[in-house]
Amino acid sequence: MDTMRDRFIATTSRLLDEDPRLALVLAEISAAGFERTQRRHPARVINVGIREQLLIGAGGGIALTGMRPIMHTFASFLVERPFEQVKLDFGHQDTGGVLVSAGASYDWPAGGFTHMSPGDVALLDTLDGWTVHVPGHPDEAEALLRHAAAGDDRVYVRLSLQSNAEARPVTGDRFLTVREGRRGVVIAVGPMLDDVLAATEGLDVTVLYATTVRPFDRTALRAAVGVRADVVIVEPYLEGTSTTAMNDALADVPHRVLGLGVARRELRRYGTIDEHLAAQGLDPASLRARISAFL
Repeated sequence: MDTMRDRFIATTSRLLDEDPRLALVLAEISAAGFERTQRRHPARVINVGIREQLLIGAGGGIALTGMRPIMHTFASFLVERPFEQVKLDFGHQDTGGVLVSAGASYDWPAGGFTHMSPGDVALLDTLDGWTVHVPGHPDEAEALLRHAAAGDDRVYVRLSLQSNAEARPVTGDRFLTVREGRRGVVIAVGPMLDDVLAATEGLDVTVLYATTVRPFDRTALRAAVGVRADVVIVEPYLEGTSTTAMNDALADVPHRVLGLGVARRELRRYGTIDEHLAAQGLDPASLRARISAFL
């Protein structure tokens, strides 16, 4: 199976052929994958080099002309490093564009903490009007990317090497009900679904699957809970990122919420992705213990 990043390259190349409104801005990352596409569309595939603030600034300028920019690099260089440009060149200017990241929270541990971005979604959450997609499979990444490219709003598509075994039908807005139960609700975000399903096997809980976390699907959560609610969310980024959204959705219902994700403490032994999952308590055995203790 290809990776989400492979699918991004293939899908974006086709989209550039199909839609003259689209432009792609790169900062070296994935540039080799777009060499043929750049030859076909030299005016609409722009590599600014290792200049991430310019990546966003160029995308913002393109958006002001009425075109639809897609900007891509590692998450830490796409959201964190040029955050001021994201805030001003898109939010303040009220323009639209698509940010597509790679690297996620710790996809390349050997790259060190400079290439890790567990706080990207929480950081974007400080801004108004951003849609955030977190696909859990390359097929979902393609569907959500096409959905984002066709719009006019501000969208962040967060890609990862972590992937679920099978794709689910995603629409770019609602949560999917994967399993139904009575003792609580567990929301699995993107590539965490398989581990959550393994962790909750045999537990009497409802499992919701979220690939679009902003806007947060209050309707699906409200439909899944009863007169009181115990809700856990498992996110592949900073723990607690969505607990405020959950509390707001359940403001008139007696409830408890638990946010599981990447802790704020920095792990200085980089290891592998699986070792990071275990160290963060996000492997199936750890998730089962933490969810069971909460419920």
